[in-house]
Amino acid sequence: MLKNFTLDFWIDDGWYVGKLREVPGVFSRGKGSKELKTNIKDACGLMIADDQPLTANP
Repeated sequence: MLKNFTLDFWIDDGWYVGKLREVPGVFSRGKGSKELKTNIKDACGLMIADDQPLTANP
């Protein structure tokens, strides 16, 4: 099943930093927006691989 998540991001000290709104605890950064998106997907995948429950904020 394909899920869509909302990526909130900002620039901090030259890095694109982001978090997934629907998945607490998934943060990452990248040198640009493309790298951030790749890294955030990897971080989410690692969380799923660790059998961490994915819960949406109420």
